[in-house]
Amino acid sequence: MASFNSVAVIGGGAYGTALACAAMRAGRDVVLYARSSEAVEQMLATRRNPKLPGASIDQNIDITADILAAARADIILLATPAQNLRDAAMALGPHLKSATPVVACAKGIERGTRKFMTEIVSDTAPHAVPGILSGPSFADDVARGLPTAVTLAAADETIAAGLAKALGSATFRPYHSTDLRGVEIGGAAKNVLAIATGIVSGRGLGASAAAALVTRGFAELVRFGRKFGARPETLTGLSGLGDLVLTCSSAQSRNYSLGLLLGQGMTSEDAQKATKLAEGAFTASVLADIAKDHNVDMPIVVAVSAVLDGTISVDDAIGSLMTRPFRAE
Repeated sequence: MASFNSVAVIGGGAYGTALACAAMRAGRDVVLYARSSEAVEQMLATRRNPKLPGASIDQNIDITADILAAARADIILLATPAQNLRDAAMALGPHLKSATPVVACAKGIERGTRKFMTEIVSDTAPHAVPGILSGPSFADDVARGLPTAVTLAAADETIAAGLAKALGSATFRPYHSTDLRGVEIGGAAKNVLAIATGIVSGRGLGASAAAALVTRGFAELVRFGRKFGARPETLTGLSGLGDLVLTCSSAQSRNYSLGLLLGQGMTSEDAQKATKLAEGAFTASVLADIAKDHNVDMPIVVAVSAVLDGTISVDDAIGSLMTRPFRAE
């Protein structure tokens, strides 16, 4: 098994910083890369990230804007937003050692290309080993060392297990898998469904409606996953059902918060400005288009996409879902 002693986290946002803290607790040598020199200087001076208030950055974590320093690590964690992952991987790719694991930690599908995160890694860093890390894990919880479990997938089971062992600690538990697509689908779809759940809450439709929405939304996630060969245990595991439950139940989720504002009557444009980087807002239309092209019935995802695009009102979207033909479960 390869030696995984050092970890570089690409992305100086809240989740990237949290993952750097988790890797440090696992006993790894950690580099946290941020593109902005100003952000690096601020974090070096304060050992804190303003995007993650309340969490300190261990003195042993090397914070840098030098991509070459990050590229030398044994494991790369790409913790940029999904729509920025290609640029980050392209900058990193030429400097990587052959067969370096590059683990995407974003949850989404790239607009335009309709590619999943590990496909982007393969495109931009063909000599790397693509991986995906996903699951119910708010950045603040991970950074503070609160108990968290996720799924980490790579095509080779030995590598996946080695990565999970290298990053795991008493408070951060990765379960390894070889089902990359299943893990990616769970992470992408649950963000869109969390927007729908937020809309239901913002509209004051009650706990019963929210429970129905999450259940039927999960059915859509499973249908989509099966179409692309995802394993049932992945879809019902941490990166599928587990992450869906977390994201659909807390205002800590940017996607849920976006839906909440939409349900309360805010326009799509204003709600997206207010929440910033709600990945589901970028994924919804792509997911709906892929589902249509592959004849996968995803009415909730389609409704969310239409609300975000401004082609249908929240009330009309709810009405269309409630008046669908009766059918067996």
